[in-house]
Amino acid sequence: MKKISYVFLGIVIGGLLTFFLTPKPIKEAVPIVMKPKGVIPQAEAITLNNNWTKYRKQAVDSAAKAQGATKEDTRSVEWSLSDIQDYLVWAQQEADTLGYSVTGFRVYLGVYGKNAGQAKKDLTTMFIAPIGYQNKNKASSVNVSLQTPRPIPIDPLNEGNGGNGDYP
Repeated sequence: MKKISYVFLGIVIGGLLTFFLTPKPIKEAVPIVMKPKGVIPQAEAITLNNNWTKYRKQAVDSAAKAQGATKEDTRSVEWSLSDIQDYLVWAQQEADTLGYSVTGFRVYLGVYGKNAGQAKKDLTTMFIAPIGYQNKNKASSVNVSLQTPRPIPIDPLNEGNGGNGDYP
């Protein structure tokens, strides 16, 4: 009986030593991302959205109808997170290939023409396009910081899902 108790005690001590002396996996540090400049409170976004509805919606919708649109004009566009991420990586890759440096992205308003099909005919769309600089060689006399970022000749991202809802 004493031999069994020594075996049991050995197993318990061995288990405790294994638990405390085995290296623990190191948790990867999650980088802390600071809030970008230009982020506004949701209350301000609601006010901006309400102001657009109050001051622009009627004029935009009536202009679209005058051109032949059969429904309310688009007031927002959404893309999936993966589409946005894929586009940002692809645009950067394309810019590198073409000799450009991407410094940002612009969101443009556009209008589908008469040949866009009944669902999109004469309605607003939005698309995203990269902006930046063409890379200059080191001997260039132009300081890049004095240049204004310009659209880069890379296909923009369109085909988001349009919406007419209020924010949020």
